[in-house]
Amino acid sequence: MADYQGGAGKRSKRIFINKVDSYSSKYIAKFLSTCVAGESFEDNDEEEDEASPSQDKESPLLQEQTFQIVGTVANTDGEKQSFIVEEYSSDKKDELYQRLTDCDVIVYNITEDVNELNEATWAITALHGYIEHFGAPKIFILVTPLMTWALTKPPDPSDTDLTLTEDDFRRRKPHANYKELSILEKTVLRLGKTRKSRLSTYVVTSGLQYGMGEGIFHPFFKMAWLGQVDKIPIYGNGRNFVPTIHINDLARVIQNIVDNKPKENLFFAVDNSKNTLEDIIKAISLSLGTGETDMVSKEEALQAKVLTPAELEYLSINLQVEASTVKNTLNVQWVCENGFVENIHHAIKEYKHTRQLLPIKMCLLGPSAVGKSTVAKKLSIFYKIHHIDVKAICDEKIPSLSPVEDHETDDTANAAGGLEEQTLFRLIRNELNSMPCQNHGFVLDGFPKTYSEAKEFFYDESLGYEDQRSGMHMFKADIMPEYIFSLDATDEFLKERVLKLPESTAVNMGYTQEKFLSDLVAFRAANVEDQTVLNYFDELEIHPELIEISDAEDLDNLAIFEQIVAQIGEPKNYGEHKAAEHKANPLRPELLEQEAAERKRMEAEEDVRIAIELEKWKHHVTEVKKQEHELLEARSFPLRNYLMKYVMPTVSQGLLESCRAKADDPVDFLAEYLLRNNMEDH
Repeated sequence: MADYQGGAGKRSKRIFINKVDSYSSKYIAKFLSTCVAGESFEDNDEEEDEASPSQDKESPLLQEQTFQIVGTVANTDGEKQSFIVEEYSSDKKDELYQRLTDCDVIVYNITEDVNELNEATWAITALHGYIEHFGAPKIFILVTPLMTWALTKPPDPSDTDLTLTEDDFRRRKPHANYKELSILEKTVLRLGKTRKSRLSTYVVTSGLQYGMGEGIFHPFFKMAWLGQVDKIPIYGNGRNFVPTIHINDLARVIQNIVDNKPKENLFFAVDNSKNTLEDIIKAISLSLGTGETDMVSKEEALQAKVLTPAELEYLSINLQVEASTVKNTLNVQWVCENGFVENIHHAIKEYKHTRQLLPIKMCLLGPSAVGKSTVAKKLSIFYKIHHIDVKAICDEKIPSLSPVEDHETDDTANAAGGLEEQTLFRLIRNELNSMPCQNHGFVLDGFPKTYSEAKEFFYDESLGYEDQRSGMHMFKADIMPEYIFSLDATDEFLKERVLKLPESTAVNMGYTQEKFLSDLVAFRAANVEDQTVLNYFDELEIHPELIEISDAEDLDNLAIFEQIVAQIGEPKNYGEHKAAEHKANPLRPELLEQEAAERKRMEAEEDVRIAIELEKWKHHVTEVKKQEHELLEARSFPLRNYLMKYVMPTVSQGLLESCRAKADDPVDFLAEYLLRNNMEDH
């Protein structure tokens, strides 16, 4: 298979990557599967990339020249990735060995799972032993975490701002739990020096990876996105420098090594940033959450079980490093060269796209008593989006308004609290522009009511009123609903529904006979003209869905709720909608019980997994302490022999002499005795 020829006569390289179903290896593999051999030699700018038609890369000719990816998977029952040519388990060493020898490039990525260390050691040793039988030269690339440098001091301890480079390799000092990995790095580099023409070896030491789902930083993204906590935790004091790299930039470094086979064999894969952990977490909180953070001790972090002990150690690293060899010898076309914080909006865009976290924005319109608020509440629970109730916003915000704002009224005064129209618009826009609404989405309840109100509310002053070519109104896209549902019923149906309400409920909802009838008349009058609120959305090609309500027995409007859900589809918010769905729909209690049981099972499995990880970690720490104790014992043995042979006899004799002389101060006597005997010996 290694001799496969592309359609253009170029040899298509086969690249082995371990654990292609893990976050890191998956996206490295996915990127490399799109690369043509030798492509990194070309220094194309963005304009040239964008100008080239996307279908060219998918043409049969170029497809044959792209890297062919094969690799091992941890979960053999999972769905095969489309960009992987072959997947298999690494349990059988004979089979794995054959797969490795069939490949031109072998990449062992152990940045996520140090347990892969033994397999990587076996792989490089076995390949080196087979070196004379290679049909073609091979490249071995070991990708490791910066933990093998974790305790390395800067070149000048008095200047803590100095950065480490690859030239400091011989001075590097690993974290106690990564000493074996440090030995493997040396082994890989040493074996690559024996027959460079047959086997080239490289070590790529990676910063903490992010992008395409966020890797180690994902728990912080998720907390901020879901609003699980008001303050995003920073584990430790947050002042430690955390080197990072976008996962696609790491893949580009590997691509360059495969293409160029550089003379240098050690690379830092880090971006240019000098971000602290606090900088990173604050950027996440500001961009996705409340903007608030909270310092949390590492002990509390372990108890919270948000991260594994190994992940907490990664986040505790405090290094300033510079990828000087990458800059000086490779041709990396960076995605996020200046780091995580400066590229936070790019990272968030990828995060939403990769995890399909798409806000759902809708608007429910219709006359009073049609059931808009009932349906809106159900939809907000089911989709975990925010119910924008204009009356509730006014009731909440009016007390905090300045006296001038509170008493502003004119001919356009709104019925919701007597607020001047522009003040009301500002309050609603603030809600729609809030981070939760922008992240998750919203359901606008009964607003806007008229064409002119909609045109004014959604108008974007920065773009002008109309697109001159299309004649369309220019609007604020961030707050524009993508689904419009117009609920309606006959006047007789609505009057009958209000009459059946308890008097206290009707008064509380503002459905007194006089007010309800006047509201209904106003609604009908506003919807017989050519320029209705529905016309406004139609003109923007956001076509409203008309839903007629006629079932007097369906007081909760469950049928309407289900009709809307069927049209919009499943929630896009981490799949955490199901429990909410069952709460919203009392007709399905058995599904609620099943969901609760499933959640319990998954939580139990997660607890077991964390417990196993902790146990492994404790065992590993015990082994390290045992080895250190044995080393100290071995080093202290010669000293004990010297003391027993040359020192203890003199000390013993001195103690005896002190007893015979019955000295007043035995310690002083012994000191003089030892000094005297030492001088006599010399």
